[in-house]
Amino acid sequence: MTILNHKIDFAVVFSVTKANPNGDPLNGNRPRQNYDGHGEISDVAIKRKIRNRLQDMGESIFVQSNDRNTDEYKSLRERAEANAELAKIMKAKDGSNEAFAKLACEEWIDVRSFGQVFAFKGGADKGVSVGVRGPVSIHTATSIAPIDITSMQITKSVNSEPGKDKGSDTMGMKHRVDYGVYVCKGSINTQLAEKTGFTIEDADKIKEVLVTLFENDASSARPDGSMEVIKVYWWEHQSKLGQYSSAKVHRSLTVTANKEEPKTFEDYTITLNELEGLKVEVLDGQ
Repeated sequence: MTILNHKIDFAVVFSVTKANPNGDPLNGNRPRQNYDGHGEISDVAIKRKIRNRLQDMGESIFVQSNDRNTDEYKSLRERAEANAELAKIMKAKDGSNEAFAKLACEEWIDVRSFGQVFAFKGGADKGVSVGVRGPVSIHTATSIAPIDITSMQITKSVNSEPGKDKGSDTMGMKHRVDYGVYVCKGSINTQLAEKTGFTIEDADKIKEVLVTLFENDASSARPDGSMEVIKVYWWEHQSKLGQYSSAKVHRSLTVTANKEEPKTFEDYTITLNELEGLKVEVLDGQ
């Protein structure tokens, strides 16, 4: 395995149709919006989808969601302690934080990609507190145009216990984005890749995942087909620091709405201004 030796920038353009891409729990689970009315999807939500897709590919994931748990462990501590070498360091009074971080990065692809904070209490002078910085950084995804949110009142049936009268239905609300095109940007840093052991093969897996980001991600809020990856842009620099800053690379891609209220992807235009000496790979969503 070859440690990543060149900087990478990427961008994902995707659409949302009659779905709630990322509800805000502090706002009645309405789709997230900024003060200008543009839709947002948190970097945490994007990373969760990347982890899920990597897990679908058979990769070892440390931070698993409850509905995708592929082992018998119910907590992060249990999963960490299942590794005999990590458990030994956690129990040692003079355990090495660097050795713990190295083993964790070798064990789980999401740790060596995104980093992780390990903070587990122990007995007297025992336990572990280790922070790992990952090379893969993800921006908050933002819609190109302000989004329209439709709210629908629904009824929730409450099943009563056997032998008792049926419980009364309760009222609830569902919210959705009628249509929106979002852009998510990210980068992979070589200095941090060297520290976590992030390889060129790992980068290729991230690229493969981005193309199919919303596969196997269906839910009541996001029905199958309601979220679609349109394009993935993948820039591989020729050096560790890169020929251009990530900001300049990301600015070379512009997505604009041709109408005041765009309703389909045909109402948008994608413009890519290629930078001299920096090749970009453009992949269609699947």
